[in-house]
Amino acid sequence: MSDPTILPASDVALRRLVEALREREYHFITATPLTHARVNGRPGNEEARSLRDVFGWSRPFKPGLLPSELLGLMEEGGVLVREGALCRSLVRVSSLDGMLFLHSAYPTTGAEAVFFGPDTYRFANAIAAEMERRPGPVRRAVDIGCGAGPGGIVVARAHPGAEVAMVDINDAALRMARVNALLAGATRARAVNSNLLTGVEGRFDLIVSNPPYLVDPARRAYRHGGGDLGAGLSLAILDAALERLSENGTLVLYSGAAVVNGADPFRSDVAARLAGRGVEWSYREMDPDVFGEELESEAYREADRIAAVVLTVNRRK
Repeated sequence: MSDPTILPASDVALRRLVEALREREYHFITATPLTHARVNGRPGNEEARSLRDVFGWSRPFKPGLLPSELLGLMEEGGVLVREGALCRSLVRVSSLDGMLFLHSAYPTTGAEAVFFGPDTYRFANAIAAEMERRPGPVRRAVDIGCGAGPGGIVVARAHPGAEVAMVDINDAALRMARVNALLAGATRARAVNSNLLTGVEGRFDLIVSNPPYLVDPARRAYRHGGGDLGAGLSLAILDAALERLSENGTLVLYSGAAVVNGADPFRSDVAARLAGRGVEWSYREMDPDVFGEELESEAYREADRIAAVVLTVNRRK
């Protein structure tokens, strides 16, 4: 197994860039893409005037705005784009529970974009709540579809002796997760290229996941859930987790569910899969209405709303 603390030079530059921002007391909470667009669209917000504008709001900036140290680290890390007289960062840096996380700049239109936003904060809260209730230790854990790595890192910081795998099929996400883990001091969290759990072996005490759950015509990896109403990947993760949970193991799946004529088809599919499996489970809406703009698309023409939901499954002895 490769040493997760050893990074290539370009990733070392990214780590040093975020450390430099932390030394400057940088802080930024990432909002929804729609809020981001509205704030950036206000008069006077066309060009960056601060670190938060550059690394949070993803606004173009004059090179002289940043210290030469930061510009050099951006160039070395491969995240600085020059567009005429202005520059732009290819990454954002967001705050979560006192940590800073690298992820893709706004707008996240690329196929391999690494998303971080309000769903990330809700996901982290769901994991923290479950760990408070959990009676036993966590020895092995995995974050499926880790993206920038917040789920796995939250687990690793709470259980520093645990072996934590952060798995994803997106190499750009794994790069971010690897750097973010070291920034957070989660040295036992490793990033692994894996489709679901095919790239990791054994059973897990804790499986967490915040998969894409929307129907995206562009089929972007961070956004497209596939299947009916975007639930395909979430159901595939549930199936994979059921085969790999250890005794007293727990799955925390944060996803989205399209509610159609007052009914939740995703919950019905979950209930059918779990019937007779000898597990305890709970399902709750964490937020009743997210990504309301998606209701204007053809895929959701019959939907009332899209809810953010948390499914918890416990395998008992």
